[in-house]
Amino acid sequence: MSMSSTPDSPLTDPTVTNTGRGARWAASAWVRLPVLFVLMLVVNGITSAINGVADATPLTALIAGVVTAGLALLAYVRLVRYLEGRTRPQELAPERARPELRRGSLLGVGLFTATIALVAMTGGYDIHGWGSIGGALTTLGVMSCVAVTEELAFRGGLFRVLEEKTGTWGALAVSALAFGGLHLINPDATIWGALAIAVEAGLMFGALYAATRSLWLPIGLHLGWNMAEQGIYGTAVSGSGTGTGGLLDASLSGPQALTGGDFGPEASIFAVLVCVVPTMLFLRAARRRGRIHSRAAMAQARQD
Repeated sequence: MSMSSTPDSPLTDPTVTNTGRGARWAASAWVRLPVLFVLMLVVNGITSAINGVADATPLTALIAGVVTAGLALLAYVRLVRYLEGRTRPQELAPERARPELRRGSLLGVGLFTATIALVAMTGGYDIHGWGSIGGALTTLGVMSCVAVTEELAFRGGLFRVLEEKTGTWGALAVSALAFGGLHLINPDATIWGALAIAVEAGLMFGALYAATRSLWLPIGLHLGWNMAEQGIYGTAVSGSGTGTGGLLDASLSGPQALTGGDFGPEASIFAVLVCVVPTMLFLRAARRRGRIHSRAAMAQARQD
């Protein structure tokens, strides 16, 4: 995840501040924030509906997932151009897409593999046999779009714009809690599961964005984690009510605190512990690179 360690200021980091060349009515972050965030949630809902119809076969699911992910990226770029006047959002710099998606995905798979290994060591993960390659491809299509749309909404919209008003710490806390709260609508959702998601995913993805000021790495990490969770190891994702669609046919059993129960391994204490380590490392990197912005610094940057 190497990148320049040159410190950014709120004035020089284009992913933090508004250029002032966008729509005049959207000059205030308090106006842009709900518009961008809500519209990206709408995009998330529309793409989810499309993928729900297209998942009848692995091929259609994979194609639909990739296409809707691309359309979501286009929608974000167009919205940012209109609202903020940025014609080339640096948080989605094209030249960084391939290497950062690859590194983020590998990290996500690795972190979930560590989590499920800890669950298995306690006897909570049982493999019954092989699953389905077709099911794994279906999961890959669906999760490709999920990773893109959720990161665009919560890190590209909520975190990035809110940071202008609250500083990095406030944006990190609010976006993490909101991300966890989103998962309460899932069929097998629990309060603990939502809190676990807020800590292990909301904070981790936000910290990675703060450290790199790129959305490609959080998207890749999000995709790799979800794909490993369901597409490889055959367990439920975030209380979604399904654990099918993986290369392995497996099940969880034992104490919910260790396995996550019906919510899936993300509600396991092991997932929280595994994800806390990279989160702290990302935050250290963000501070070292001068990418932790205080509320006072953001206010001063707006005045200047």
